[in-house]
Amino acid sequence: MTDETSGITLSRQDLREVTAFAAACAETALEIFGADRPDDPRPRDAVGAAWEFARGGERGKSLRDTASAALKAAGSADTAAAREAAWAAMSAAGAAYLHPLARATQVKHILGAAAHAARAAELAAGDDRALGAEHLRRAVRHATPAVVDVLTRFPAAPDGGGRVGELMRALDAELRALPSSSDFPASG
Repeated sequence: MTDETSGITLSRQDLREVTAFAAACAETALEIFGADRPDDPRPRDAVGAAWEFARGGERGKSLRDTASAALKAAGSADTAAAREAAWAAMSAAGAAYLHPLARATQVKHILGAAAHAARAAELAAGDDRALGAEHLRRAVRHATPAVVDVLTRFPAAPDGGGRVGELMRALDAELRALPSSSDFPASG
């Protein structure tokens, strides 16, 4: 068993894979934020910065700045759905900063964008939990074997976190239950 203080080996490519997954998940919620704040580009900029890193860019100031800006955008949102969408974008940019520590809280860097995007979709549809479940199924399809490999180096998602925490734990369990890389669903 892994000790909570022991390190986990993470390569730059591992971080890029996780960030690409987070960006793909967060992207699905940008329209929800845009419906609330059409002239506010901060969440879209955060997802763009995440994609830039995932595709070979540097892990630096742009990611930190756009994540911070998306967090501020969440604070200016008029609806809970838009707030969750902005948090999904912030989480996508923050995914690049997954720490190599064997702590359950680090799973939020991997799955947070997906969980916040799913919650945004639920809230935008009048708290329709079936829609959140559909978003999680889509997230599973976006997860590559490399993402699941990174996820399984960490303890399971932590307790708490309200509905977003529930969604994160459900996604965590589903991804960990995938039998092998040859059994992965096709991305898309």
